[in-house]
Amino acid sequence: MADPPLPQDGDRDLTGLRRGLVAGFALLAALALVVLIGMVSTSNAERDAALRAQRHSFEVMNLARTLEATMTRSEAALGRYVVSGDAQTGRYYFDQWRRAGTLLTRLRQIVRDNPAQVKLVDRLQAIYDLRGDQLADVALRTNYNQGWNALGRYFQAGQSKSVTELADTMEAIITAERNLLIARTGAATRSVERSNRLARILSLFGAVVVMGAIILAYAAIQEMTQRRLARREADDEARRADELEAAVAARTAELRDANAALRAEAAEREAAEAQLRQVQKMDAVGQLTGGIAHDFNNMLAVVLGGLELARRRAADRPDDALRHIDNAMDGARRAAALTRRLLAFARAEPLLPEAISADTLIAGMTELLDRTLGERIRVETGFAGGDWLVWVDRQQLENALLNLAVNARDAMDGEGTVSIATSRRSLAAGEAGALPAGDHVAITVADTGCGMDPAVLERVFEPFFTTKPVGKGTGLGLSQVFGFVGQSGGEVLIDSAPGRGTTVTLLLPRHCAAAAAAPIAADTEPAAQAGTTPPARILVVEDDPRVLAATTEALAELGHHPVPCPDPEQAEALMRDHPDIRLVISDVVMPRLTGPELIARLHPRHPQVGVLFVTGYAGDAGGNDAFAGHEVLRKPFTIGALERAVGRALARGGMTRDPAGSTAQAALG
Repeated sequence: MADPPLPQDGDRDLTGLRRGLVAGFALLAALALVVLIGMVSTSNAERDAALRAQRHSFEVMNLARTLEATMTRSEAALGRYVVSGDAQTGRYYFDQWRRAGTLLTRLRQIVRDNPAQVKLVDRLQAIYDLRGDQLADVALRTNYNQGWNALGRYFQAGQSKSVTELADTMEAIITAERNLLIARTGAATRSVERSNRLARILSLFGAVVVMGAIILAYAAIQEMTQRRLARREADDEARRADELEAAVAARTAELRDANAALRAEAAEREAAEAQLRQVQKMDAVGQLTGGIAHDFNNMLAVVLGGLELARRRAADRPDDALRHIDNAMDGARRAAALTRRLLAFARAEPLLPEAISADTLIAGMTELLDRTLGERIRVETGFAGGDWLVWVDRQQLENALLNLAVNARDAMDGEGTVSIATSRRSLAAGEAGALPAGDHVAITVADTGCGMDPAVLERVFEPFFTTKPVGKGTGLGLSQVFGFVGQSGGEVLIDSAPGRGTTVTLLLPRHCAAAAAAPIAADTEPAAQAGTTPPARILVVEDDPRVLAATTEALAELGHHPVPCPDPEQAEALMRDHPDIRLVISDVVMPRLTGPELIARLHPRHPQVGVLFVTGYAGDAGGNDAFAGHEVLRKPFTIGALERAVGRALARGGMTRDPAGSTAQAALG
């Protein structure tokens, strides 16, 4: 076989030029690839550092909030210790204050790389030490039974400028860290975007390299078929092309892993944002606590001021003393009303639900609404609820409708039309909030007022939020409605827009049972007088010694014979010692044994004795059947209310469970 023709000089020069171009292209591609990979690695490191800085800021803010909450709990526990003298409460104050010191030390450690924050933490440490000395003095006086002196010291400590300095310093730390968080969040975002851009460039460059490798391989194969002498060189070029393609494939796999890591970082970033939202929620809780403290301080100022003035003038000016006592009682009643509203908002208000007709209830409120809203407000009613019943607390539903009607009057500036209507609705699951599928009774309260813009509509259920002028509203009306309806298993819907009024819809589950008879309204009951109920021997079970003393003295004032019982475990022995006891008045939430549990224990031996439960918060007492149809009296109560409740309980008599009474009077929501 003849040898193939040898390549000419021109062909040899062309082949050498090709080889040089291929080698140069491969070298440039490799250098560019190395540079891009280095840039991606650097960008990833910068991104990781920015995310770590973000997490550091979140840790500082969370630790500052936790420190503030711990100090607040400690001071509140000290206040309870000063009032009650309970040693366990005192220990809780000391443990919380010591834990606050530990948190402060931790805060100092994690901000040591920030000189500005270190200065603020040093100032906070000084305030903490000063505040600790003030509170320790109060605790020491309380420990040595210097009650009034300790209370005065506690009041002075509450007025100290260290309180304001503590809040300002804490807020300065959080604000500074929040500003750092914003800057660090921007840096993290820019780092992630830069990494993404470099990853896209690297992917595109890899595709270009692959295309170049394919073209070079094709050229090598063509040259190999044309010249046998160039076959080995062509094979080498093809081998190099294969190696380059393998390197590109490996780099492409690395890019896929880098993209997966970026997605994981994005998920971590979302988690950090969720943590930030939790911090914002804690800020909202702080605002709620401040509003409650403000209102309660105002009411306590009225009570304490009135009682002090009454004590000063009791001897020489009895008329003034009585007036100041009336003012103090009015302040106490307002505080009790605020507590009930807060419990309703928190879904912890003890309810007395019954099966009622919304149509009948609203029809019976027409005169009250006309008298409350005034002559310039026209009230229109529409009834389509028919015989569908709802299981709610009658008084709470009346208060909710009255609140909505008053809000409607204020939105119309005292002149317009308020429409109250009922209807039947069969809802599918998820059609109205979290309500389950089923039949519901809808109660709508609509007005022709100014309406609300979306920003206001979004916050209408927030406690202490109000658009009314200062002194015209507490901001708890709609919060109370929201809490009561939710506690009753329903949902509240609001439809409003500027210029077209507001419609509030209460959706309550239908209750399939016979309607209960309407109870006598509280304001129509006769005033209590000593001796209107025959004297009786009454066992009073109450773990709070002051409440126990007040209740027994009130019963004695009404002509009864009270037997005090400070521990529910002693009730059985006192019942044996006093066989003529006709009634047991029991608190609901007590240590070791709740009121319903005590009555269940006494029932087998004393089924004929009547029962009256007294409660201010029954959230831990059990389910809806806890009171088993017995009479329930809410704290705080007047002597007149106590007389009426005792009379009804004596008339009812017996600890035997009454299924009908349980249906009509089940007390917990």
